[in-house]
Amino acid sequence: MSVSKPYFQVPIVESGEAMIPIPEDLFALETPHPYEVLGAPYDYASPYYLRAGVLLALEAAQDHLQQRQPHWQIMIFDAYRPVAVQAFMVNFTYAQILQDKGWQAETLILAQTEAAWQEVYELWAPPNLDLDAPPPHSTGAAIDVTLFDMQTGEPVFMGSEIDELSVRSHPHHFAQLAQDPQTPPDQKHLAQQADQNRNILFEVMTQAGFQRHPQEWWHFCRGDQMWAWLTQQQQPERKCNAYYGRVDLVEPPSSSAG
Repeated sequence: MSVSKPYFQVPIVESGEAMIPIPEDLFALETPHPYEVLGAPYDYASPYYLRAGVLLALEAAQDHLQQRQPHWQIMIFDAYRPVAVQAFMVNFTYAQILQDKGWQAETLILAQTEAAWQEVYELWAPPNLDLDAPPPHSTGAAIDVTLFDMQTGEPVFMGSEIDELSVRSHPHHFAQLAQDPQTPPDQKHLAQQADQNRNILFEVMTQAGFQRHPQEWWHFCRGDQMWAWLTQQQQPERKCNAYYGRVDLVEPPSSSAG
């Protein structure tokens, strides 16, 4: 199935900026990494790498967060993702959707196949090898994050899991639920809490120069095609190129996070 995202039209003017390991002592990391547990083929690459400028911005976001919530940290769910891992997760999600629907791959009609792939690509970027249209995470400029409470030792309540295939993943879902007069009071309270925590994450990340994915509360980017496209949507008078394209980590890293 051929898929084109609107941000793929944004030109990339590659900066050549280095990939840097995310410091384990500064951020909470999701370990073991969830895609590695599934068997995703990272080879020598680590999911906990970012471009140097993106890491600096993430550190600034952490500072903003701790000025508001001193006992909270940004928690890294996923950062760098080789194209092979992107392809693995796309195929994994497709198989998961078929299983959830009770569909058998060998008996699917065309409409079912197209419906399943549409669901996949609502969440995932296509695993393009085209250097002009890389998956955002393959650039080292996109990151999936949540919040972590160091006092409780638990992630902060955000209302849904990262990568959840439902409307609950949409950034403003719980704001709408909280405002709905049909929502029961106990659910309204939880919805307000989830929306408040999502807004804290959004505010500290955007204050540091990130853009948020329109359909995913956890996905933020800075310097890639999606970031440039979203920036230009907000500032039509501004000509905005991406400055991070695909990067391939093909050798063992000289150092690791932490």
